Amino acid sequence: MISHLDHLVLTVEDIQKTLSFYTKVLGMKEITFGENRKALQFGDQKINLHQTGLEIKPHANSPQPGSSDFCFILTIPLQQFIEHLKKQNINIIDGPVERTGSTSKLLSVYFRDPDKNLIEVSNLK
Repeated sequence: MISHLDHLVLTVEDIQKTLSFYTKVLGMKEITFGENRKALQFGDQKINLHQTGLEIKPHANSPQPGSSDFCFILTIPLQQFIEHLKKQNINIIDGPVERTGSTSKLLSVYFRDPDKNLIEVSNLK
């Protein structure tokens, strides 16, 4: 019944800081929609951003910065991305490690965004 994920919502402390991080570190595209709302676009998906305390209704029951944990699949080799993280002064907290994804094994590294959300980036194995 479900074909794919269209978007998810991330509640953040500072929308501009989040936009800067995800565009510089993960290469996502900043977009503006609706009444000057902000989102991050990658592929055919997007992450809508809500400012903590100013969430758009309806919203999650208990939206909080730093409560998310998600995985992105890379289009470049993981080692190349690790070098990119080093140049951005991003601390890798785990990896490379082997994990199990939705369709195959993954080779992953983990780090945190400005709100301390856990980000996993991976190559399919």
